[in-house]
Amino acid sequence: MTRFDDAYDQPDPRAYFRALRPWGYQTPHHAQSVFRRLLAARTAAEREQGPATVLDLCCSYGINAALLHHDLTLEELYEHYAAADAAALTTVELKERDRSFYAARRRPDAVRVIGLDMAAHAVFYARAVGLLDEGFAENLEAGPPSRALLRAVRQTRLITVTGGASFLSARTFTPLLASIEEPVWVAAFVLRTGSYRPIARGLADHGLVTEKLTAPTFPQRRFTGERERRYAVDAVTAAGEDPRGKESDGAFHTALYLSRPAAEVADVPLSALLGGGL
Repeated sequence: MTRFDDAYDQPDPRAYFRALRPWGYQTPHHAQSVFRRLLAARTAAEREQGPATVLDLCCSYGINAALLHHDLTLEELYEHYAAADAAALTTVELKERDRSFYAARRRPDAVRVIGLDMAAHAVFYARAVGLLDEGFAENLEAGPPSRALLRAVRQTRLITVTGGASFLSARTFTPLLASIEEPVWVAAFVLRTGSYRPIARGLADHGLVTEKLTAPTFPQRRFTGERERRYAVDAVTAAGEDPRGKESDGAFHTALYLSRPAAEVADVPLSALLGGGL
C-alpha cells in the first residue's frame, strides 16, 4: 500500500487533507452515521450510567470526533482545509480559526471524546481546537499505557476505529478493556485486505462477541496505481473474500465489525441495530 506517513503527524491537518483528497478517502464519512447510531443505542440502554465517553483509536487530527459531534460532512472538511484562505494561515492562526469553526457547529448531543494515537502533533492539534476532551500520544503496541490514559478511559462506552486496525493487535485493547468499568462496545472499520480475527479473539477474552456486517462494504479510497490494485485483489482473495465489484473496480473497501457482550448480541443483531439504510 502507498504510505502517507508524512501527512499523519504535521502541526495541523492541511497536509493530511491535501494528500488524501485526490484518492477519495472516505471512511470517516461512512463512520459518521454508523457511530452516531451506535452511540445513540449505547447511551439509550444505559442512561443510568451517566454521560457516555467515546474512545477513538488512531484518532489522528480528531476527524471522527469532528464528524460525530458537529454539523459537518467530510467533504466540508476537505473544502475547509483546502481553501485558499486556509493555505495562507500559520498553524497558530489556523488553530484559532478552527476553535471558532468547530464551536459554531457543535451538536447539542455531543459527548466526551478521548483520542489515542502515536502521532503527537495530530493529537495535540485535535485537543487544542476542542475536538478531543482528552488526547494521548501513546503506542500501546510498543509499551504499556500511562496511568493518565487508564484513568481517562474508565467511563468509555464506545471504542471506535476507522483507520489503523491493520496496525493494531490485542496488545492495544487488553489494558484499555481491563480499565474500563462497564461493558463497552468496539466498532471498527477494517480493510478487507487483512484479518480482524486476532483482535476479535482478544476482545472475546473480555466477554465481547464480534459480529461482521456482511453487506454493505464501505469504499475506503481509490488505488494510487496498478500495483496497489493487484496487491488488494490478491490479499482480499487470500482472505477468502470476493474482490469483484469492489477492489477489482479500483478501490480499497472496509467491513464493519462490532463487538458487544454476548447477551446484547443475542438480543439485537448488528443488522437490526443499525436499522438498514447504510
